[in-house]
Amino acid sequence: MGREVSESCVDSLVIEMVSAYCNRFYATKPELAARRIEAIGYLVGHQLSERYTIERPRFSDHLEAIKFICKDFWSELFKKQIDNLKTNHRGTFVLQDNRFRWLTHVSIDPSPANTDISEEPSLATAEGKAAQATSMHLYFPCGIIRGALSNLGIPCAVSAEISNLPACSFVVRIKA
Repeated sequence: MGREVSESCVDSLVIEMVSAYCNRFYATKPELAARRIEAIGYLVGHQLSERYTIERPRFSDHLEAIKFICKDFWSELFKKQIDNLKTNHRGTFVLQDNRFRWLTHVSIDPSPANTDISEEPSLATAEGKAAQATSMHLYFPCGIIRGALSNLGIPCAVSAEISNLPACSFVVRIKA
């Protein structure tokens, strides 16, 4: 049995990291906060894939490496496998997690903060802000996936889509 970290500690760390980058360090620059959070995830994923593949032979193709991410890598991180993997067989893979652990504790407050009392708050605006705040929590796992695949010799771009909390999809596009 290897070294492990309490799940609640990791959950708290991710929440605090996102909060610090979004509300303190880069409060007026969300795109820069997103890049920084993703970069931290990249380093974590790169190092974890090194640890988890140290005694494995090199993967022969992209699909084999993606399957490793979906099964073994995800199981090490989240104690469960990815729920669904889809591909177009042209370098795009969709990894579906129906209950992504880092989104299970995210709550969405539909009332917009700091609105002027004289104005009627817009639900669409509140939902947009809530969606943006929730999506900031996905830059870290996107970075983890990208870093892991990069370490396996697969350059890619990773994005995430939230379908219905806490479900989300990670879209991996292999760079040619």
